[in-house]
Amino acid sequence: MKPKRGRLPLGLALAAIVLILDQASKFYMVDWVMRPPRIIPVTDWFDLVLVWNRGVSFGLFGDGAVGPYLLSGLAVAIAAIMLVWLRRAETAWLGCGLGFVIGGAIGNAIDRLHWGAVADFVSISIPFIPLRLFNPWPAFNVADAAISIGVLMVLADGLFTPRKPLK
Repeated sequence: MKPKRGRLPLGLALAAIVLILDQASKFYMVDWVMRPPRIIPVTDWFDLVLVWNRGVSFGLFGDGAVGPYLLSGLAVAIAAIMLVWLRRAETAWLGCGLGFVIGGAIGNAIDRLHWGAVADFVSISIPFIPLRLFNPWPAFNVADAAISIGVLMVLADGLFTPRKPLK
């Protein structure tokens, strides 16, 4: 029996869902909840806060030296490469992971083009971690969470999915 190939519809559907949830949540947070900007404690370890990320992951390179157009272009280029990979994905797990990354990358690229920065609004501090290195965790959004989950899924697929040996 020939294995199923091409998880394009699955990955594209997940990318679209992530993109819609990401943009809807950012619109709601920026235009409704965070007017005026403030910190909203939800629990002892979870806050809503509006942070404008002008850099890349976790605010790296956010000193203004790298423009939003360059970062958006890079995100779209990475998403295009992942689309090619998605067309060749053999497992649903890999297709889902790539879909999460594609949707998140496009969502953050849209923010950079629209606002010049990415709107982050979830702040978590993990009380049982004694090290202050990641406490509180940098603020993030739906796209960031989707990218993180997608990368973990892609790695898990690469590590744990049996492959046929090359001839």
